Amino acid sequence: MKRLRRKIDTILLEWAANKEHMPLIIKGARQIGKTEAISHFAGQHYRNVVAINFVLQKEYRSIFDNGYEVDAVLRNISFLNPALKIEPGNTLIFFDEIQACPDCATSLKAFKLDGRYDVICSGSLMGISYQEIESNSVGYKEDFTMYPLDFEEYLWGKGYSDEQVEMLYHHMKELEPLPGTAMSVLREAFREYLILGGMPAVVWSFIQKGNYSGTLAIQKQLLLDYEEDITKYAQGLDQTKILNVYRKIPVFLGKDNKKFQISKVAHGARSREYVGVPDWLKNAGIVNICYCLEHPELPLKGNFDPDNYRMYFGDTGLLIASLDDEAQADLRKNKNFGVYKGALFENIVAQMLAAQGYGLYFFRNRKATMEMDFFIRDADSLIPVEVKAKNGATKSLNSLIDNADYPDIRYGIKLCDMNIGCNDKFITFPYALTFLLKRWIMERIQDSK
Repeated sequence: MKRLRRKIDTILLEWAANKEHMPLIIKGARQIGKTEAISHFAGQHYRNVVAINFVLQKEYRSIFDNGYEVDAVLRNISFLNPALKIEPGNTLIFFDEIQACPDCATSLKAFKLDGRYDVICSGSLMGISYQEIESNSVGYKEDFTMYPLDFEEYLWGKGYSDEQVEMLYHHMKELEPLPGTAMSVLREAFREYLILGGMPAVVWSFIQKGNYSGTLAIQKQLLLDYEEDITKYAQGLDQTKILNVYRKIPVFLGKDNKKFQISKVAHGARSREYVGVPDWLKNAGIVNICYCLEHPELPLKGNFDPDNYRMYFGDTGLLIASLDDEAQADLRKNKNFGVYKGALFENIVAQMLAAQGYGLYFFRNRKATMEMDFFIRDADSLIPVEVKAKNGATKSLNSLIDNADYPDIRYGIKLCDMNIGCNDKFITFPYALTFLLKRWIMERIQDSK
């Protein structure tokens, strides 16, 4: 059966090939394809699969009542379903939705020490709280965070090959402009991705139908599902406060400075009353938070203001779905992506950087005379990344590079709707190639040794 190829497929193969592998926990926002990817892998590589969903099969939450010893757990599973085949050395035990059964994570140490069975768990970051778990098996498990489809996975879904992606990277590495046809096709595919985002159900619908019919309805339902989960899993925090923040994200992204301000979330709202709310949404995989640097210099961690941040949707397609109907129609029909203060392009770049493991940081001085959207780094320098909704001047980028007060900055990157190019100050890449940025940085570091 045809399916969307995912990068997690390779991660799972590498995990299985490692003879010393530990139980694996795959975390991520809801409906990004965790269960499908694990189920596909399990069916391809194991003779026996024991799949338990702690949300849909609540009776299995009791399997740890007699302790965490592996044989005791398996006996309880067999009592609930005697038809299951559990064969040492040829069985994968798949615990799904582990946020509904915190005891499951505690059992992973026992499974690792026993060694007879492979174990993979998955769960929504929205529900996983290790504070609820007696012992979270530190040192006896591996954790992996999964994201919505990135642009490379989207290209795979449309039928593009690894060789074609390598061609894109070759031009990026050599700083050679893409051929006209390739640039045109890449631009159109990226526009589709910007509207659709990376939620598998949305992307699959578009690929199967060849048009946007029904995709907005899927996105709107996902937004409602997230709200429902907030009310279900927001323990210890005021659910109303979390919903207030979640619903206001598009409002602040539409402003010039895009700064998220708790005081404007609700009448009389105070920051101290919302402590933990942004982090809850971030940990749930719903948002990406971008912090303002105190100074544009290294190191990045510890050099930012935790109270000055921008909040982006974890999936740009859901951001677009949250806008008013007129804005959505304009984007789908007229492709007028320059509207909305450039927030759409910043959001998609934030999404693509986060999926590569980058922390998100920006800079805006107090006089608002200098502003930079993102920063990354190589071995010994800080790299400002400017995202241009329109192909205009790069005043702030030039200022940061030229300013002797910022010695960590030696060159910059401009992301825009233009072909690959460079001058003596910065390198220009099309937005679409952002998914290759970390590879490009890492190979430059290797080449410089």
